[in-house]
Amino acid sequence: MALDGSSSYVAPSNLAEPDSLPMFDVQRVQLQFPIAADFVAAQVANNVLVLALSTGRILRIDLDTPEDIDAPFRPSATDIDLPKKSSEIGLIRRMFLDPSASHLIISTTLGENYYLHTQSRQPKALSRLKGVSIESIAWNPSLPTASTREILLGTTDGNIYETYIEPSTEFYRREEKYVTAVYKVPNASPVIGISAEPGPAKPEQRRVLVATYGKLFHFLGRTGATRHGREGGGSIYAELFQRETPLTHEAQNPSGSAPSSLVVSSSLSEGHQGDGHTEKEFAWLSAQGIFHGQLASESPFDHAKMLARSVFPASESARGGKRLIQNPITATTLSRWHVLALVEGRVVAVNRLNEEVVYDQAVLEPGQSALGLLTDLTQNTYWLFTSQEIFEVVANDEDRDVWKVFLREQKYDEALQYARGPAHRDAVLTASGDSLADRGRFVEAAKVWGKSSKGFEEVCLTMIDHKEHDALRKYLLSQLSTYRKASVTQRIMVASWLVELFMSKLNSLDDNIATKAELTEAASTGEVQDQLGSVRSEFQDFVNKHKTDLNKKTVYGIISSHGREEELLFFATVTNDHNYVLSYWIQREKWAEALNVLQRQSDPDVFYKYSSVLMTHAATGLVEILMRQTNLDPERLIPALLNYNKSANVSLNQNQAVRYLNFIIVNHPKPSAAVHNTLISIHASSPSNSEAGLLTYLQSQPSSPPPYDADFALRLCIQHQRVQSCIHIYSAMGQYLQAVELALEHDDIELAAIVADRPEGNDKLRKKLWLLVAEKKIRQPGTGIKDAIEFLRRCELLRIEDLIPFFPDFVVIDDFKDEICTALEDYSRHIDALRQEMDNSAQTARQIRSEIAGLDTRYAIVEPGEKCWICSLPLLSRQFFVFPCQHAFHSDCLGKEVLGGAGGKKKYIRDLQAHLSKGDLSSTRREEIVKELDGLVAEACILCGDHAIKQIDKPFIADLETADEWAL
Repeated sequence: MALDGSSSYVAPSNLAEPDSLPMFDVQRVQLQFPIAADFVAAQVANNVLVLALSTGRILRIDLDTPEDIDAPFRPSATDIDLPKKSSEIGLIRRMFLDPSASHLIISTTLGENYYLHTQSRQPKALSRLKGVSIESIAWNPSLPTASTREILLGTTDGNIYETYIEPSTEFYRREEKYVTAVYKVPNASPVIGISAEPGPAKPEQRRVLVATYGKLFHFLGRTGATRHGREGGGSIYAELFQRETPLTHEAQNPSGSAPSSLVVSSSLSEGHQGDGHTEKEFAWLSAQGIFHGQLASESPFDHAKMLARSVFPASESARGGKRLIQNPITATTLSRWHVLALVEGRVVAVNRLNEEVVYDQAVLEPGQSALGLLTDLTQNTYWLFTSQEIFEVVANDEDRDVWKVFLREQKYDEALQYARGPAHRDAVLTASGDSLADRGRFVEAAKVWGKSSKGFEEVCLTMIDHKEHDALRKYLLSQLSTYRKASVTQRIMVASWLVELFMSKLNSLDDNIATKAELTEAASTGEVQDQLGSVRSEFQDFVNKHKTDLNKKTVYGIISSHGREEELLFFATVTNDHNYVLSYWIQREKWAEALNVLQRQSDPDVFYKYSSVLMTHAATGLVEILMRQTNLDPERLIPALLNYNKSANVSLNQNQAVRYLNFIIVNHPKPSAAVHNTLISIHASSPSNSEAGLLTYLQSQPSSPPPYDADFALRLCIQHQRVQSCIHIYSAMGQYLQAVELALEHDDIELAAIVADRPEGNDKLRKKLWLLVAEKKIRQPGTGIKDAIEFLRRCELLRIEDLIPFFPDFVVIDDFKDEICTALEDYSRHIDALRQEMDNSAQTARQIRSEIAGLDTRYAIVEPGEKCWICSLPLLSRQFFVFPCQHAFHSDCLGKEVLGGAGGKKKYIRDLQAHLSKGDLSSTRREEIVKELDGLVAEACILCGDHAIKQIDKPFIADLETADEWAL
């Protein structure tokens, strides 16, 4: 910060590549407003800068960087004065700002201490701490903002106090709730640094570091606080300091005049989350050097390192002709990977991992002193303060070379974690693999080499020369995962080689188990069996993952040459080569295994291909599988079914072809005629004499039209003499005569009678068929006349006279006398019924003639005021017609109406009217035409007869004017 305040804030440039920038860069911070005083103390936290001026004023500056990096930096500043003058309370000696920038504690040269909250502009005196010269503060790890919660104060007289400060607006209430002395450093050395961090196990644990000029103490234990503390109710650290014995690290040749300080790094910032580096670091500056390490265990000093002063570059000055080496370290702080130190006015950055100096830049003028080298723990920024200037130490990608350090230290996991880009990762992987191979750990080396660019041939030859086939297998697996999909040839070759290695390993393990040998001195047969299962599982995982990289023909050849049946079938199954698996088991006549494979398939072609052989040798199991398939065409299975039926010597009840066909017929939505014909063929050609199965099938099918080929079925049944089936088919075809004749031909009169009754609605045919049955029945040897007649009574169409011609010439009439008498009685009753009908007809005719004769004398009475039902004019005004229904019409009105709806008679009526209009007609002819015309016109009442029915669609109101009157 220039005192004239003429320039703007200089922000780190982000335009250059990270690797092209120095790892650190010291930049002067310049503000626009002038400050006409020197700085006596400075603190920075959470982008807030607090400066104590020599005038006794305190300046609080907000360092939030503007979004526009090119815009002038004009930070907002707050000017704060202490409540009393410097002459009364002394000059400001030290300031302490918590990491959240919420709490500020000011200590003066006369032992006065003040507290300032971020939301206040008036510092409050800490009366309970009056006279206490505060040298260091350990803020509460939870970083509270409303109050300080429990904090530790280190003093110049070696005492450590615990206090709890909470801002208060009440005048009589003190800011500090309590002040308790909890520990005193031996020899009353000033406590130049103190830190309190959460413990590694429980929330109530604390890790406390206490630093003096010559010693560093480490306390770790449970405090007296609950999970949420005591909320100012009393000390929580007293129990820790009383109960725990500290670990102590003592510096050599301690000096109270040499600069000394203690710093603890921040928690992970946003830019480093998730990189595995989670532990906090500490650094203690003493006369011996900088002692630093991780706060990771209960004994952090065991693995800590000492950066001696000799590590830091020293300046040379001539004194009396001699060269005097000086390197006083005046201040230090911690960045993420480096120790930053102020050495003789130079900012030096030393890598904590390898103690290598990565940055050395002169910043201060000769003889210029610094107020401190501080870290903003919240923002991970680093600041250097002098009495007149402010510098920011900008870290430019400081972890860029961390991977190299880990690589040199052979910490390959850490190096790989921080490696950037493929080249870095490849270098780490190659070195890691070489290191593992040098130690004989070839299997682990193979996995690492497989991800590196180390030469393929070199790695493979190394493995082969050392006979590390397991390691070679691991390497090839890793290498295969690095090839691109487009590298088809390389992937196939490596994958095929892996199959060969797997088969060799499996055979080797099988041989050891078979001979009860041991692979190594420490391996038992049980362990070898476990290893066999592990390798087999590894092979199966490999095939599942890389099946697209395996050439079927090549892999079949490799596995077959080793005789590995299980692996062969597994590969074929995984690659969905079901034809190969089925063919394999069928060739070896392992029918159960073949069916087990088949039941997991759904490709119809597989079933069609292997159905013939499987029906021959495993018909029952195959049919069970076929019945569960819904996408098969039963027609394509018919050859297999017929071949099975030809070779199988089983009854129809056990015939699997019949079982499957019956299932298809019942469950298939539309089985083809070929399926039905096949079932009929199997039934008809069966050596069994029983037709029960065939008849059951035929009777279950519809007869019009039948789903099978009736002609084909009939030929088969005739060929194999399936008489009952033939008769059923004849009946289904409507050929009842042939059916009855065939039944009678085989003396099956009962069946013939059943068929003769089937032509419903055709009594003539039924009678004909029954006559055939009657003839056969009457002429059947051993059949009595009475028995025959009793049998023939089942048909109501037969009469005794129809049967007499079939009886023998010399038959005793007594045998069917009753039937003849019954027939004669029926005839007599029929004659009586006809005579009665004739009498009724004669009576009806006489009645009709009487009514006709009475028509000439019929009349109707017309009232004087009666009107025509068409024109509504008086009826008696001109010639009219009166109908029996009492409707009356004028002759001309009736004629027009009848002519309008006469239909086909219209032309005839007009012709008669035209003849009537001629004057050359004779009177007789004229009377005939008038009579005929009257008959046509007055044939029926137009309101009661057919004419009215034909006019049903005619509207009641035709006149538009009248219609308007009826409108609603």
